[in-house]
Amino acid sequence: MAHKWKIALLAAGGLFALLILTAVALVLFVNVNAYKPRLEAAASDALGMEVRIGGNLAIGFFPGFHVTLEDVRIRNRGLDVASAKEAILGIELLPLLHKEVRVVKIGMRHPRISIEQDRDGKFNFEERKETKGTRFVLDAKKFFLSEGALFYADKITGEVLEAGDFNLDVSRLRFTGGKAPGHLLKNLSFTAGFTCKAFRKGSLAASNLKIHIEGKDGVLDLDPVTMRLFGGEGSGSLRADLSGPVPHYNIRYSLSKFRIEEFFKALSPKKVAEGSMDFSSSLSTRGRTANEMKRNANGEFSLRGESLTLDGVDLDRTFSRYEASQNFNLVDVGALFIAGPFGPLITKGYAFGSLFVGSGGSSRIRVLVSGWKVERGIAQAKDVAMATNENRIALVGSLDFVKERFNDVTVAVVDGEGCVKVRQKINGPFLKPEVEKVSVLKTAAGPILSVFKQAGKVFGGPCEVFYAGSVAPPK
Repeated sequence: MAHKWKIALLAAGGLFALLILTAVALVLFVNVNAYKPRLEAAASDALGMEVRIGGNLAIGFFPGFHVTLEDVRIRNRGLDVASAKEAILGIELLPLLHKEVRVVKIGMRHPRISIEQDRDGKFNFEERKETKGTRFVLDAKKFFLSEGALFYADKITGEVLEAGDFNLDVSRLRFTGGKAPGHLLKNLSFTAGFTCKAFRKGSLAASNLKIHIEGKDGVLDLDPVTMRLFGGEGSGSLRADLSGPVPHYNIRYSLSKFRIEEFFKALSPKKVAEGSMDFSSSLSTRGRTANEMKRNANGEFSLRGESLTLDGVDLDRTFSRYEASQNFNLVDVGALFIAGPFGPLITKGYAFGSLFVGSGGSSRIRVLVSGWKVERGIAQAKDVAMATNENRIALVGSLDFVKERFNDVTVAVVDGEGCVKVRQKINGPFLKPEVEKVSVLKTAAGPILSVFKQAGKVFGGPCEVFYAGSVAPPK
């Protein structure tokens, strides 16, 4: 008998709850579109940005009470931030009686997100209005964006990033309006997974991007970040601390077994080289603009490859003759080192071209190493060299990315002891550098080499070592 009373009470309680939900829905949403301005105002007040619903609203009870919105647009300071063909809001009913909109689920289909950073370093979603009026609390168990498109534009550098066909799934998302106005990320905490089939930044294209994201108190941790780039597999992490007045960033990234011919396609339409290489980097910086981040950049970069092929010139044959060594810029050989970690940044002014329209033939690169240390925006060559079958070429000097100039960058052919045989220097701005003529200190030709050997004996023995790194001389 007792269990029958329990069943009856449960049934009555369920019916009572259903009546309450139905009554609230009838009171508030008989003509749901009449409440569009109230919902727009509540969302605008919570986000501190202008929210407009261009289409109709519709309600549903399964799964859970929700509102479907068509043609949603979010704007800030007169600029578009986001839009979606359809948005779904899961809302708790009872808090509505107290003029509190409690959103527990959000979804957007075919969203388009546009992020811009102006010349003062401010993003188009910053400088929001202070929240007031209707209280808006986001405590969503589920947030998703499906089949979206992302566009990012930096007005300072002119760089544009496009990501197509992305999906974002967010859990444990929490946002409380009214705190720290103007700093949206400080009010967010979440865990997310992001996938993107393809994205592009200028001539750089990547695919199969996957990111795990943790966000709390204005700090974003992207770890791991994986993608396919230049035919290789990339992985890394990014920590962005946006909680203070000046953002701090820590980046680690490695790219294994990428194809150098795919990389050089971004710099030259002609086939320059082919082979497999490995890249690794670790970088920390801070700043609100690209210039500030360059000035505060510190870290290391490393590029390494073996059994590569350089097309368009036979370096060993060229270096064996004094006359031939005058017919091209030795600095162009250094393009293989410079264009490794930094090519897209510095080759805009100097077109490293004569090497690749040389006398024909090809060169086998037994090993190539390009190691750099970055301090306050200046990259110093630490171990930069390569070896062919018969020669060893090395580079010393630094690249100043703050002032955008070459600082005494010298490329040289060195002998077994690391002494200079042939060298050339490049100095000045990236946009218009000064390239000195090739200087031949000694050659493989018998008579001249003999003269230098005798000179070495007369003037005190061995020369000053130019290169003493990890690349061994040819045997």
